[in-house]
Amino acid sequence: MGVRKDLKRAQRHSGLADRAEAVLIRDEHGTVREVRTAPLVPPATTGSTADIPFTNAAEAPDAVVLRRKQDGRWRPVTAAAFAREITEIAKGLIADGLEPGGRVALMSRTRYEWAVLDFAIWAAGGQSVPVYATSSAEQIEWIVRDSGARMIVAETAENAATAEEAVRDHADPPRVRHLDGGAMAELTALGRDLSDEEVTKRRSALTPDSIATLCYTSGTTGRPKGCVLTHGNLHAEAANTVDLLHPVFKEITGQVAATLLFLPLAHVLGRTIQVACLLARIELGHCPSIKPDELRPELRSFKPTFVVGVPYLFEKIHDTGRATAEKIGRGASFDRAERIAVRFGETYLNKFLDKSGPGPSLGLYAGWALYELLVYRRIRKEVGGRLRYAISGGSPLDRDLNLFFYAAGIVIYEGYGLTETSAAATVTPPLRPRPGTVGLPVPGTSVRIADDGEVLIKGGIVFGSYWNNPAATDAVLTNDWFATGDLGALDTDGYLTITGRKKDILVTSGGKNVSPAVLEDRLRSRAPVGQCIVVGDNRSYVAALVTLDPEAVAHWLAVRKRPKDTPLAALARDPEMTAEIQKAVDHANAAVSRAESIRRFAVVGGEFTEDNGLLTPSLKIKRHAVTAAYATEIEALYGE
Repeated sequence: MGVRKDLKRAQRHSGLADRAEAVLIRDEHGTVREVRTAPLVPPATTGSTADIPFTNAAEAPDAVVLRRKQDGRWRPVTAAAFAREITEIAKGLIADGLEPGGRVALMSRTRYEWAVLDFAIWAAGGQSVPVYATSSAEQIEWIVRDSGARMIVAETAENAATAEEAVRDHADPPRVRHLDGGAMAELTALGRDLSDEEVTKRRSALTPDSIATLCYTSGTTGRPKGCVLTHGNLHAEAANTVDLLHPVFKEITGQVAATLLFLPLAHVLGRTIQVACLLARIELGHCPSIKPDELRPELRSFKPTFVVGVPYLFEKIHDTGRATAEKIGRGASFDRAERIAVRFGETYLNKFLDKSGPGPSLGLYAGWALYELLVYRRIRKEVGGRLRYAISGGSPLDRDLNLFFYAAGIVIYEGYGLTETSAAATVTPPLRPRPGTVGLPVPGTSVRIADDGEVLIKGGIVFGSYWNNPAATDAVLTNDWFATGDLGALDTDGYLTITGRKKDILVTSGGKNVSPAVLEDRLRSRAPVGQCIVVGDNRSYVAALVTLDPEAVAHWLAVRKRPKDTPLAALARDPEMTAEIQKAVDHANAAVSRAESIRRFAVVGGEFTEDNGLLTPSLKIKRHAVTAAYATEIEALYGE
């Protein structure tokens, strides 16, 4: 088992963990209120993230820094080749009219060209404005108008048409190109007569205080706000997380680190992971989809040693494993494997961390060994066979699911952050996993819990302002402390636990405060639940709306030899299906008190999507929109 070997090696390399523990904890009246971590890398005083590819090319021109999917194969891209392509595109952008400080909107899924364009915009002295490829014309219009972007590079002809429609009525519409229509070749041709020195001159003029990107928030409660992130912000995030985590790969696993990036590059987490990998010369590949059926073959072919994902990914890997077991009549065996994994992971981890207690019993070891052969190794094969580490962010990961993967040989570190914090503000430190928490502050960052429980963050990763919105900036920044809007708590070792979103707290008619996030994250982690929302504000009890996951339903029907076109209304009344959903509800309720538990649920048709206005592009639920769309179903939950 890779995890056991890694932990045993870790005990011989305790300095790797100790270096991450320069932690100052502030206790107030018996409660930990603040934790600070020392930076591992000093703040940048010169240069910018635009320099990274060129430094790589100068220091290690033949190093493979990326792998690009072409003709069905992952082909290596050296540091020298990547820097050369960036220079060509940067010259094209300059020839096309990009001025120093000018902005270019990038509207594309995650792909190799995104990386080239992002660094080329910076090398040309510009600023990138990411736009989700799924954005509507109205969303694009707002972001382009608010940011002042003078160019748009879209992915497909359809994306380009939507962008052109969005800016049609602008007094001076920005130019629109698209990648599938030859945008990279066009830009290369445009810049052919410019000298490389022009790019060097513009890049050299950048400093850590120069704006790198305007990254817009998801807009769950109104128009998206443009977070102004500097090159210094991105450097503080990337350099410190690399220095914290990368030594684990070099010293403990003995592997050459490589990752497949499938998170949207329009999201700040995907962007900073890309910057961090190039900074550390970690081999990086791109995949445009997080859909399980499209992502799984790419993971198997790329064979990453670590990935960065959201809980949805790990839930789907787990659910696919169970569905496969059910198809061959071994569903009950998978359930036993899961129970043993959670017990084994917990006892083994406690022994390692506390260096006390007996650890797993001989019987538990035997059970683990059996299911290592039958289940766990199959889980690892599903993600390429080399995966040893993962980082999960975006929302809390179910603790039992984390322990399941731990026993299966994959350590999942949790992190927490926002667009305003350049991605991760906290992350589980290497060799100190603590499932159920989101870790310690990223080196060089401070976390404080306000009197009302709100999480406050300070450090080099924190943004300086919202673009063109001083009122919104003043509302969240006070003395360099950023008020996140999230609620949390710090334990005695400084680890942060997120308990909910401040504005989402429900207050029942009995006066009980309920955080829906805890219930929703656990409920969603169990098939056949697809999406869900917890309700109960000013009501006598808590209830939930549940959608069914189409893949899980198809599998459920096939196993029971039911018609695949069974209508939702029949499924919602089916005692077996109701019992399956009730199991998920019971799992969610196990994390809260009786007063906070879900008393009733309703299965609703359809899905929460961007197209129907119920999800943001970053897949966050628009609560007000969902409760309005399903007002009748919610009322029925509280009827007689």
